[in-house]
Amino acid sequence: MSHGGISKNFWGMLKETSLAYFFDIGGLLAGFMVASQLGVFRLSPWAIALYPAIVSAKGVIGGLLSGRLSTALHLGTVHPRFFRNTKSFYKLIQALIVITLATSVAICSVSLVFGHLFWGITLADFPAILSVVVATMAIGLFLTLITIKVAFISFKKGLDPDIVVYPVMSTVADIFITLCYVVVLNLFFFNALGNWIIATIGLSLVVLVFYILPKNRHEAEFTKTLKESMATLMFVAFMVNVTGTVLKGIDNFVGGRKEIYTVYPALIDMIGDVGSVVGSTATTKLALGLLTPSFSSMRKHATNIFSAWTASIIMFIVLAVLSLSINSLFSLSSFLNLISILLIANVIAVSAIVLLSYAVSILTFKRGLDPDNFVIPVESSFADSVTSLALLAALILIG
Repeated sequence: MSHGGISKNFWGMLKETSLAYFFDIGGLLAGFMVASQLGVFRLSPWAIALYPAIVSAKGVIGGLLSGRLSTALHLGTVHPRFFRNTKSFYKLIQALIVITLATSVAICSVSLVFGHLFWGITLADFPAILSVVVATMAIGLFLTLITIKVAFISFKKGLDPDIVVYPVMSTVADIFITLCYVVVLNLFFFNALGNWIIATIGLSLVVLVFYILPKNRHEAEFTKTLKESMATLMFVAFMVNVTGTVLKGIDNFVGGRKEIYTVYPALIDMIGDVGSVVGSTATTKLALGLLTPSFSSMRKHATNIFSAWTASIIMFIVLAVLSLSINSLFSLSSFLNLISILLIANVIAVSAIVLLSYAVSILTFKRGLDPDNFVIPVESSFADSVTSLALLAALILIG
């Protein structure tokens, strides 16, 4: 059994965390795609509102995978290889496929309520929403292989997968899922054949799920993963729709400020990464007996918390510069305006997400549940909502 990079000091953790966060810069590419496709996103009121829901949902599923893999690698219950691995490894992958479909349906169902109340949609929009979301999430499953590979490589090289995997893959996932969503939206709105393509992709996922379920209905580990993950499913479905509603509010407030749209996916990525690092390292320490499940033990986790927070502040400054530069809007006044907005959002969002991640870690552990089935799914969906709310609050304060 190896404990990898768990016992590093502050500077070691800051270096490793900053390296992982560096990949969040790629989130600017996802944001730039959104900014350049605003015309498509505004063809229907649900198109822009569902964007953060899809990104969040993919992050939740990827976070569940990375959290479970990281802890399993430390405990030795999963080996760092694709073939001839443990039964636990393969059951986890199959459970994720089922969770992907269930999450998609739950998001679409909850979106009907939010859509009716806040977006201006009706029941007639549900088939379109369901087909677009399921198809996008089905394509996103290809990222599972990359997530697993990153976890294996980082573990073999002596890095801590709890710190590296989710931050790296959340950015890759944001770029990939944004591209998928943009393509699916264009197929849906502009191509008659596109609707058949979308339906075929979605149906393929449904068939795969109905193949997996009967084979695993008596597998204890598979059903445990599903039950514990489903316990957070409705919360996640609710929170991602809150995020979508807030993004519509931001959209109405900022109008055509492309630097805000460009930086937005990277911001929600970054706050989610802070929560992931804090929560995932806490769950591993709990599993190894290095941390007691109490709020008072948070002091022993302070190095992880403050290294993650410091790295996020550094990256927020970098993101502000790059977002303005990409859109050819950089000037001293525009930089000061944007960095003020982002730093206010950082303080609000990180404070909330650190407390939530740590609380979920210890509370689930004390109740005999697997924290990896709860921490990243809960904190990542909450992170997207709280970051969006923090950004909206900062925009209102600073303008």
